[in-house]
This record gives sequence, structure tokens and C-alpha cells, in this order.
Amino acid sequence: MIYAIITIILFVCELVYFKIADKYNIIDKPNTRSSHNYITIRGGGIVFWLAALLYFIIALTVSSVPIPTVPIVSFFSGLTMLSIVSFWDDIKSLPNKIRIIIHFLSISLVFYGLNLYSTLPWYLILIAYIFFVGILNAYNFMDGINGITGLYSLAILISLQYINRKYLFTEPDFINFAIIACIVFLFFNFRKKAKCFAGDIGSMAISFWIVTSLLQLMLKTNSIIWIMFLAVYGVDTVFTILHRLCLKQNIFKPHRLHFYQILANEKHLSHQLVSFLYAAIQLLIGGVIIAVHFKFPQFESVAAIAISLILVLVYLVKFKFLS
Repeated sequence: MIYAIITIILFVCELVYFKIADKYNIIDKPNTRSSHNYITIRGGGIVFWLAALLYFIIALTVSSVPIPTVPIVSFFSGLTMLSIVSFWDDIKSLPNKIRIIIHFLSISLVFYGLNLYSTLPWYLILIAYIFFVGILNAYNFMDGINGITGLYSLAILISLQYINRKYLFTEPDFINFAIIACIVFLFFNFRKKAKCFAGDIGSMAISFWIVTSLLQLMLKTNSIIWIMFLAVYGVDTVFTILHRLCLKQNIFKPHRLHFYQILANEKHLSHQLVSFLYAAIQLLIGGVIIAVHFKFPQFESVAAIAISLILVLVYLVKFKFLS
């Protein structure tokens, strides 16, 4: 019953936001780099922050909800700080320095809540910062066609919730509320003509939520194999950056060289199909990693390398489409 109520609340809040965004002209206008050709409301991903707000309120006020593994105040404070600056950037572009500073501050709050500073050596904390910042920006780079952010996130969250039944690395509703937010967002975004785009606030908020969950899982299991839950985005992002560096392009400028962009813009596959393929492949990879972890743990590294190589080979097909 509580999930139905949360879904309705988020649905209504999204509709209210559309009215506000329409009134204050918070829209996305297509340009030569865009994968869409119509004006659309920007910032629909505010639903992810709203879901976190509801979880925060319930976790702190309803006695029947267990205290989550990650201190909810640290997580929600970091997410709110990140969401504010991201939404501001959706409305009016901010300098990269300001955004990066807020990214690090938000991440630091989660690290503090998870006691990373007292339990990990400095070099692992540094790696954790790179991992966290990298994923946040990868999510932002990959958010370019209808449905991809919502479906891909849903695939990861489903994998996380499945593994959570075994290890209970976090309170189940910490993941469930994110899943509900994805479903509500997809109702408006996973269409031929989307009602709204996630905007920076959406891609940043859900990636922050997901990486926080992944960190909890890694700490619980003392394993980094779970990074493979982000394998598809990881390969596309890293190799697209390398491609752009070879072309001597500014990697922070908009472009259309991601594999999903080539499929949607050059090969003219529907946004829905491309988004579904990305999510389905990631869900399959998640299933393989979980199966190997439980049945053949000695082959985890082999499986991760094999999957990565296969994804790289698939990515290289992009250059055939460009020729």
C-alpha cells in the first residue's frame, strides 16, 4: 500500500512540476548536437530528489522503517546539495569549477556517513572519489535519448535489490523508492515524444543514489566486482572519451559520438529500442555477475574481463557505422 501511495504522490508532483516548468520556461531547445527535434520540459528528473525526500521523511519519522545502513542525513544532504546545483545548471549554465566543487562536497558527505575516512587508507579513498565523480559525469554524458537514463537505472536497481536479499547491505526501501521514481519518470520520458527530459538534476540524482548503493554493497562484500553493474555505460563513456581525445575535441562539449547516439542518429533506430537494448544488456550482465559470484566466485575476475572485452568489441562496431 505504501508503494502505491508513494507512486501517486510522485506522479502528482511531476505533473505539478510540469506546470511550473512551463510557466517559467524551463525547457530544452534542440540544437545540431541534440538527438531530438522538439521543445521539451527539462528537469523532469526532479522526481528522483522528491523520492529521496519521501524516503528521508519516512525513515526518520515512521518507527516501522529500520534505520538504513547509510546514514540517511548524510546521503540526503549530499543528494540535495547536488540536486540544487544541477537544477540551477539546467536553468542557467554554471562554471565547471562550481559543479565539481559541489560534486566533491556531496560525495564527501556520503563517505563520512559510511565511515570511509576512518576505515580505508587514503589511496583507496582517492580511488573512491575518482569512481564516484566518474560515474556521476558518465551518467550525465549518457543522458541523451528518451528512456535511457530511466531504463538503465532500473536495470541496475533491480540487480542491486536482488543481491540485497542475500547480503542486506542496505534497507530495502532505500532501493525500492529509487525504483518507483524510475517507473514514474519513465511514464513521462519513455515515449517517442517525451513529455520531459531528466536534465542534470535527474541524471546526477539517480547516479548519486546508485553509486551510494554500490559503495554499500562493496563495503559489505569487500569486493569491487559489483562495478560491473555499470559496465555498459562504463565502456561507452571511457571509449568515447578516448575517441574524442584522438580527434582533439573538448570532451566537456556536447557531441554525438556515443554509441547510443550513433544508433539513434546515424542508424535511425528508435530511442525506445536503443534505450531498451542498453538496459537489457546491462540487466543480463548483472545476472551473469550475480550467478558467477555465487556459483563460481573464483572466476569473478575472468568473467569481468570477458564481459568487458565483449562490450569493447561491440563498441568498435560504431566505427563501421561512421565510415
